[in-house]
Amino acid sequence: MTDSKSNWTAAGHDVSDSIELNPETAALAAAINLPSGFALLAEDPDFGPAISMGMAKVEKLLRDALANSDPLIDASSRHLVEAGGKRVRPLLVLLTSLLGEGVNDEVIKAAAVVELTHLATLYHDDVMDSAPMRRGAPTAHEVWGNSVAILAGDLIFARASVFGSELGPEAVMWQSRTFERLCLGQLHESIGPREGDDAIEHHIQVISDKTASLLSTSGAFGARFGGAPDYIEVLREYGEKVGIAFQVADDVIDLASKEADSGKTPGTDLREGVPTLPILLLRQAAADGDTQAQQAVELVDADLTSDEALAAAVEAVTAHPAIHEAWKAARKWADDAIAVLAPLPEGTVKQALISFADAVVTREA
Repeated sequence: MTDSKSNWTAAGHDVSDSIELNPETAALAAAINLPSGFALLAEDPDFGPAISMGMAKVEKLLRDALANSDPLIDASSRHLVEAGGKRVRPLLVLLTSLLGEGVNDEVIKAAAVVELTHLATLYHDDVMDSAPMRRGAPTAHEVWGNSVAILAGDLIFARASVFGSELGPEAVMWQSRTFERLCLGQLHESIGPREGDDAIEHHIQVISDKTASLLSTSGAFGARFGGAPDYIEVLREYGEKVGIAFQVADDVIDLASKEADSGKTPGTDLREGVPTLPILLLRQAAADGDTQAQQAVELVDADLTSDEALAAAVEAVTAHPAIHEAWKAARKWADDAIAVLAPLPEGTVKQALISFADAVVTREA
């Protein structure tokens, strides 16, 4: 007769409430490269070390949280964590906590919540999109199949929820509402706009839910658990606007960047039929009688299986003013995000948030 108690690692099991400094954490801190726009932080004698060490603690917590005694579950769950990434969401949690008392164990845990939630959505997105690669590595469903990838995503979200529960009911509510928006955004993108809906407004709402919602929650988490409650709503709105700017800029970069700069073939979204703002603006121009836009739309709607056909479509789209209109829209969202920051005290944190919003729409890849 076997022991009825499972020997599998439960969600959050044996994860320390406080992450002590040790050689592993110090090594992770040394390897932290802040994303574009956060260079000001790295140069700050006080905030720079706080952020780099805080990010190292987040990284260690992510890996510890997903460790499992079952080799398959362990490998599939940790697959994307170990593939790396910019970690913009947890970085935003840590940064905004500096408006209050700064980085503490609750802030670290909140940062892990947003990154684990983000990672869970990537597993599901890659299955839905049949994406072959993510962060330079084969996607989980390519390695282990759809079922394992979906369940690994579910498990990661479960572990994010465990950390959220340890932070209290408010954190659970915020995370739950954010996850609801993530799901609704994906559903609305899959369904498409209804008859009579404005396609561009529908698209902005989709990316608001799919991308901006988690950045919004990241800013709110940092203020809440860093002890700066007066700035929660400011940072929530900032994250919402900068998130839309970030995704619109990505839409343009997918078309306008060179492969050597972006690391992927220009027009990947085009080939996969993903609705993006430049294409929606192009279709709008074509519907209004713009001949150049109509010719470009014909190429976009053709079979883009071959690299030659894709390159021709990309060239036609990038030659049309719609691409510049999309850039202007991204810039407007970034400027609006910066304007929201007016109530924040002057200093390194505010300047870093401004620089990040600027970097979102000035990056090349």
